[in-house]
Amino acid sequence: MIESDTALTFRDAGPADAEWIAALLSDEGYPAGASDVVRRLERFAELGSAVRIAERGEDRLGFVAVHLLPRFEHDDHLARVIAMVVDPAMRSRGIGRALLAEVDRLAADAGCAFVEVTAGHHRADARRLFEAAGFDAALTTYLRKRR
Repeated sequence: MIESDTALTFRDAGPADAEWIAALLSDEGYPAGASDVVRRLERFAELGSAVRIAERGEDRLGFVAVHLLPRFEHDDHLARVIAMVVDPAMRSRGIGRALLAEVDRLAADAGCAFVEVTAGHHRADARRLFEAAGFDAALTTYLRKRR
């Protein structure tokens, strides 16, 4: 459960968040600099996708990056969680669940039929969080080819 009387809020990430996001990504094994994150934020905005920051007061607690994509085989959309990181000092306090609820809200607003997320087998805590949030791990049909 989220610990505080101050409400958790969400907002779009901006260039002023780039250094903080880069540090979180780097800590998770995805090295990035602030300038990399600024370019990625711009690219997401151009695509109509979202990077949302969870905050309590002035404190940034975590972020989620979500692509909102039209599907071709149906006349609807899907939301794909591309990255989600909660500040290590704030984990196990409901921030991840709250970020996923924000994704659900974004997906509903965009008319998405599904929300998808990819979690590596080495991220057992993340997989448990996603499964507890209703993601079906039995539907894994994701294949990848490196280019």
